[in-house]
Amino acid sequence: MHFQKSLPRLPIPELSKTGDRYLKALRPLLSNDQYTEAVRRTQDFISKDGKELQEKLILKDKVNKHTSYISEYWFDLYLRDRVPLPINYNPLIVFQNDSKPGYNDQLIRATNLLTSAVRFMNSLKDNILEPEVFHLQPKKSNTPLFRKVTGFLPEALSWYGAYLFKAFPLDMSQFDGLFGATRIPLLGKDRIYRDPKSKHILVQRNGNFYVFDVLDADGNLLLPSELLANLSKILNDNTEKSQHPLGVLTCQNRDTWAKQRKHLEETGNGEMLQKIDSAIFNLILDDVSISDDKHMLLKHFLHADGTNRWFDKSFSLIVTKDGCSGVNFEHSWGDGVAVLRFFQELYMETTTKPFVHPDSKPVNTNITVSKLDFKLDDKSIHFIENAKKEYKEWCDSLSIDYILYEGLNKEACKKFKVSPDCIMQLGFQAAYHLLHGKYVGTYESCSTSAFKHGRTETMRPCTDQTKLFCDSLHLNKCSKNELRSMMQECSSYHTQLVKEAAMGHGFDRHLFALMKLAEENNISRPQIYDSYEYKYLNKSILSTSTLSAPSVMAGGFGPVAKEGFGIGYSAFPDKLGAAVTSYKAHNDSSQFIEALHKSFMDITNILSS
Repeated sequence: MHFQKSLPRLPIPELSKTGDRYLKALRPLLSNDQYTEAVRRTQDFISKDGKELQEKLILKDKVNKHTSYISEYWFDLYLRDRVPLPINYNPLIVFQNDSKPGYNDQLIRATNLLTSAVRFMNSLKDNILEPEVFHLQPKKSNTPLFRKVTGFLPEALSWYGAYLFKAFPLDMSQFDGLFGATRIPLLGKDRIYRDPKSKHILVQRNGNFYVFDVLDADGNLLLPSELLANLSKILNDNTEKSQHPLGVLTCQNRDTWAKQRKHLEETGNGEMLQKIDSAIFNLILDDVSISDDKHMLLKHFLHADGTNRWFDKSFSLIVTKDGCSGVNFEHSWGDGVAVLRFFQELYMETTTKPFVHPDSKPVNTNITVSKLDFKLDDKSIHFIENAKKEYKEWCDSLSIDYILYEGLNKEACKKFKVSPDCIMQLGFQAAYHLLHGKYVGTYESCSTSAFKHGRTETMRPCTDQTKLFCDSLHLNKCSKNELRSMMQECSSYHTQLVKEAAMGHGFDRHLFALMKLAEENNISRPQIYDSYEYKYLNKSILSTSTLSAPSVMAGGFGPVAKEGFGIGYSAFPDKLGAAVTSYKAHNDSSQFIEALHKSFMDITNILSS
C-alpha cells in the first residue's frame, strides 16, 4: 500500500468533451437523421440539465477525496442488479497447465495452489506484497533502483517518484476484497460480507461442503504437508454425491435466492452458512476430466451444472480431476487487475517453486476437516430441485465457441505498426458486419486503476474509422495499400481512445454518474438517458474484455445482452485467441467464430502483402 496515499484522484471530465466523445461514438451507429436528433439532444443536455448536474458532481467529489466519483455508484450498480451471478457477471480465467505432468495431479496441484494463495493473502495482510505498478518502460523502471528510490520516499510523495521513472502505481484498494469475502443476497440490494480474521477455507466436492483451518492460532500458514493431508482426507472421503446440492441456489435471481437463504437460516442453517460466508476462499475439487476439450473447459469454468459451486464467494479456485485449474470470480467487489495479479503470482510460484511434489507425503497433524451438514426440509429440497432444472435449461440455451488463430500474433501486429488490441477489435467488427450487415454498441473494458478507487471505463471500438475499413473490405473495391492505410488510421485512433479511457477521459462513466446524481437529488431524469441513441449505444451487443498473461490459457464471460456476444480475448506471442458466448435463440457462436476466422485471414492478407 506504499503508493496508496499519493495516488492521483480519478478526474471528472469536462462536460463539453464528454459530449463530443459521446457523439463520436454514436456517429457510426446512426443514420443521418438519427444523428442530427442525437446532436440536438446532447447539446440541450450539456447546456441545461448536464450543466447543473456537473456542478453537483464536482461539489460531491470535493467532499469525498478519499475515493473516486464512480466507486460508490459502481458498487451500487452491481449489488442492485437482480440477475443471477453465473454467466451474467462471474468471469472465468483458466491457468496454463503445469509443464511437468506429475504436478497436474489433482491433489498436488490443489495443495500447491492453496499454499500459494494463502501465502499471497498473508503477504497482503503483512503489507509486504509488492505494489502493483504499470511500467511504461520496464527496462528503466522495473529495477532495484526504482524500488530503492520509491521505497525511500514518504508514502505521501511516493507516486511522484514513480512518475519520474515513467511508472504508474495502480490502486490496491480492491485486493482486500479477495479474501474472507462473500456477496450476501438480500431483497433489492445485496451486500458484501468480509471477515478479515478468518482462518479456514471452504472446499466443495461432489456437492458437499467441507471446511478446515489453513492458519494456526497465531495466524501462521500450516505446513504444506499438513494442507496436503487435509485435502487428501476430503478426496478420500467416501460420502456419496450430494442428493440435494445447496450450491445450485446461488445460480438464481438474487431476490429469489435471498428469500430462500432466509428460509435456510430460519430452519437451523445459519451457522453453516456463516462458515461458507467467512471462509478465506472457496476451493472446488471437481470429479471430471477436461483433457484437451476446449468447449468443455469453457463451459465447466464459466458455469458447470451449479451443483458443486458457490458463485457468491469472492472467488473460487477450481481444480478438475486431471488438474486443469482456474478461477471463477464474483465481480461486484473488484475487477481484473486484482484478480490477474493474484492469478499470475499463483501460477508463477506453483510452477517454479512448488511446495509439494508428486512424492510428497501428508503429515497427519493439524487435520481439522469437518463436513458441513445442512438441515433441509421439504421446502428447501423443492428450492434446490427447481433451481437445478431452471439452471440446466439456462445453460443449455448458451452457445460457446473459441478461436485460436496462428496466422497473426502480438509481435507481427507491432511489426506492421498496428495495435494488437485494435486488430482483434477490427476482427470483431468485421465479423459482426459480415454476419449482420450493420454496426452495434460495442463495449471494451478498460481499467482506470491508475487512480485512487478507479474501476473501469468503457472504450468504444466501433468508430467511423473501423466502419470505413469494414465497409471497404466487404465491398471489395479498395487496394491492399488503401486498406492498410485505413487500418493504420483505425489503430492510431483506437490507441488514442484506449489512452483517454485509461486516464479517466472516457464518457460512459461520467454520463452514468450524472444520471445517478439526478436520481439521488430527485431531479427529473434528463431526456438524453431515455433516447433511442443512448439505449442503442449502451445495449452491448459486442461485449469484450482482454486478460493477456503467460499464465492464462483462456478467459471468458457470458453475453450481457440476449442478442449479443460475450468475447474474452488475448493476443498471445504465437497466436490470437478468443472465447465467444451467445444465446442460441439469437446467435450461434460457431458462426461468429467462422466469420472471425475469415476476418483475421483478410487482415493477415492485407498486412503481409
